[in-house]
Formats: sequence, C-alpha cells, structure tokens
Amino acid sequence: MNTQTARSLPSIDTRHGGPFDRGSADNYYGRPFDPHFWTGGTGKGLRIGADGMDAAELAAYAAGWADNEATGGQKEWA
Repeated sequence: MNTQTARSLPSIDTRHGGPFDRGSADNYYGRPFDPHFWTGGTGKGLRIGADGMDAAELAAYAAGWADNEATGGQKEWA
C-alpha cells in the first residue's frame, strides 16, 4: 500500500486475505475485478463474494485494486 493510501484510508483492514489485500492482489496478477475476501486469510476459512460484502468491504476491495493500479505493480509473466 502506498503512503498516500495509508493516510487517506486509515480504517481499511489490510490483513492478508481481507478485501483490500484481495483487490490489490487481483489487480497485480491481472485477474478480473471480482470483489471478495477470505475470513481466515487467503485461501482459508470462507470465501465471501460481493453479494455477501457490505459497503465498507466493497470500498476496501476497490481501494486495494486502485492502489495497485496507481503504483503500476503488475506481475510480469515470463
């Protein structure tokens, strides 16, 4: 997460597997925009999709996606 995002979004949960993390990772790996998060960390617990997310969780996913997009961090596939 870049410093500007950290300052402007202090209440966003950036834990591994959370909405912000998943949005950032989806963008980094070139996956489609598909809001979701994991209750117990990435790949652990339940996968909660957009239909089970509240407005703050959806906003966190979008913020993670936008943050990675702004920093230009895209995986380069060999």
